[in-house]
Amino acid sequence: MFFRKKKRLRNEFNEALIEELEQLKRNWHNQKSLLEKSVDPSEEVIAQARLAEVKYFYLFREVKRRNVRMQR
Repeated sequence: MFFRKKKRLRNEFNEALIEELEQLKRNWHNQKSLLEKSVDPSEEVIAQARLAEVKYFYLFREVKRRNVRMQR
C-alpha cells in the first residue's frame, strides 16, 4: 500500500530505460554499418561510432545491474 507509487515510478523508469537502450542500439548499429561501408572514414566518424558503442554498453550494464527484464 505504501510502496505502490515507488513501484510504479520504478516501472516507468525501467520502461524508459529499455526504450533508450533500444534507441542507442539502433544508433550504434547504424554508425557501425556506416563505418564498415566507408572507404576512408574520418577520425570524427570513427569517434562517433565509438561513442555510440560506449553509450550503448554503459546503458546495457545499467539495465543488467538493475535486473530489468524486457517484456514482449
